[in-house]
Amino acid sequence: MVDPAMVAFYRDNGYLLVKGLLSRPEAQAYREECHAVLGRLRATDPTWGSARELAGGATELRHCHDAQFYSAAFARILVEPRFTDVAAALMGTENVQLHHTKIFVKPAEKGSPFPLHQDAAHLPHTRHTVGAAIFHFDDAPEEKGCVRVVPGSHKQGPLPHIEEGGWHLPPSEWPLRAAVPVEAEAGDVLFFSYLTVHGSGVNTAAEARTTFLVQFRDPLDQPVDDVHRSRGQGMMLRGVDPVMPSPAA
Repeated sequence: MVDPAMVAFYRDNGYLLVKGLLSRPEAQAYREECHAVLGRLRATDPTWGSARELAGGATELRHCHDAQFYSAAFARILVEPRFTDVAAALMGTENVQLHHTKIFVKPAEKGSPFPLHQDAAHLPHTRHTVGAAIFHFDDAPEEKGCVRVVPGSHKQGPLPHIEEGGWHLPPSEWPLRAAVPVEAEAGDVLFFSYLTVHGSGVNTAAEARTTFLVQFRDPLDQPVDDVHRSRGQGMMLRGVDPVMPSPAA
């Protein structure tokens, strides 16, 4: 059961850190799986140009999309009731549909930051139910570039973003240092609305920061534009798809 106070906090603040959703041994196993997947792939660095400016020097980021197509471990976590029950409660629906997944690893001592932004700028939807869950597979204190949020910012609706350098908010109006750091431990999961302004700092610690991002939605919420596709998009993680489009002949 999800505590109603958790839902109320999420609706007021636009985010919720769920402590210990996974055990530390589970988180460690997923951490190893993340690094194994990235070790098998030809890695590309998705660091935004605006992030390099924010960092004031060279930084790195390792990632991959659609992790469940590279390892069954990530397919299992997508339908884990400990996760999907929280996602459903926060959206206020019985049905949870996948939008996309990503593995993110910020390497030790030089892991790239993210300027403040809303995910809505990258994947706008009609009903704004889209949410994100960041699974932490190792500890994420502030020095490891933990996520930072602006509580209550989701209530402002979609904000105009700067396209150049990665679809981010104007740093002069939305400085990263003004956002609240959400430090986490291995096994914690951070949920937030795609309208919540968020970003993250540089990982200056001696250990990588390893996370798994799942973005989800109410299946009744349709994308505004065809701007962000993934191989798994539309998969039901909980409940049913009430739209049920007819299969292709």
